[in-house]
Amino acid sequence: MTDTRVVHPALKTRATELFGVDHPVVQTGMGNVSDARLTAATANAGGLGILAAGLLSYDELVTAIDEIQAATDKPFGVNVRANQPDVHKRIDLMISAGVKVASFALAPKQELIAKCKDAGLVVMPSIGAVRHAEKVASWGADAVIVQGGEGGGHTGQVPTSLLLPQVTDAVDLVVIGAGGFFDGRGLVSALAYGADGIAMGTRFMLTSDSPVAQEVKDVYLSKSVNDTVLTTQVDGIPQRVLRVGPIAQIEKTRPAARVLRAASNARKFQKISGARWRDMVGEGLAMRKHEDLTWSQVVMAANAPMLYRTALIDGNADAGVMATGQVVGMIDDLPSCDELVSRIVREATDVLERFGA
Repeated sequence: MTDTRVVHPALKTRATELFGVDHPVVQTGMGNVSDARLTAATANAGGLGILAAGLLSYDELVTAIDEIQAATDKPFGVNVRANQPDVHKRIDLMISAGVKVASFALAPKQELIAKCKDAGLVVMPSIGAVRHAEKVASWGADAVIVQGGEGGGHTGQVPTSLLLPQVTDAVDLVVIGAGGFFDGRGLVSALAYGADGIAMGTRFMLTSDSPVAQEVKDVYLSKSVNDTVLTTQVDGIPQRVLRVGPIAQIEKTRPAARVLRAASNARKFQKISGARWRDMVGEGLAMRKHEDLTWSQVVMAANAPMLYRTALIDGNADAGVMATGQVVGMIDDLPSCDELVSRIVREATDVLERFGA
């Protein structure tokens, strides 16, 4: 039921041209959420879907890319962690498979950006500070997702309304605003700040195409904008999550107990994922260096995969952790990706026409 009305010309931006998509709307690569189905559904809706590969094994990534390409002939992206031991092998796969966009949660090194670009991949890191945007711009990135403090998961302190115009003033890249967006009004506001589109995580997670368990979606839909907390107690890095389940308990737990629990979770995650201990240790060392974490924080980082999986996929909101943006309090339905993107484009067009833009 894609909207067939004429799209306002202001919604054809540098982002739609760079990504080869119909609308300047990006679905972020959320671990345990942005699977092949959600990515393909977003692509078929005219936006840019991004597969989350950070928690997938290499073989699982191969399968997921095949599934997306069986479900859509539209461009899509893959989000990988730049510090993964096999990141070059994953990039080679993306190149050979014809993936359009290489998305990075952590800024990739300059040589990795060059490898992607030389092979025709569009490079789009996520950043949370102006200096990070300037750095990846100098290294040759094509675009950035700029997430303000309202956003879910790992995030910073500066709100989107301040960070976004800072970045658009500082760099000449395709800029995608993230954090607090959920409708067409938000898309127009991002364009007014100089951005080329918006990216949404929580809004796409709360769609009928999302793999998140229904009982967990119901918990999200019941929350207000005041029901989130920015905490470092999940994996040592600030991230915004719902104030439910074990979060209150984690905040009160003594450091030694948190480390013991995290070590236990690391063992569970290793069994489920099949990851080699050598690779997990190598990733922990890279995280410690990149994020300047203490050893206890590196061990705590093992919490995240298991705690998120417990809530989002297993449906146990009382035992898991639920990342979210503050925008969760503005969402009250579960449309399909096609319905969501069409609605956003329709609302944005109405706003632009009302302004006489």
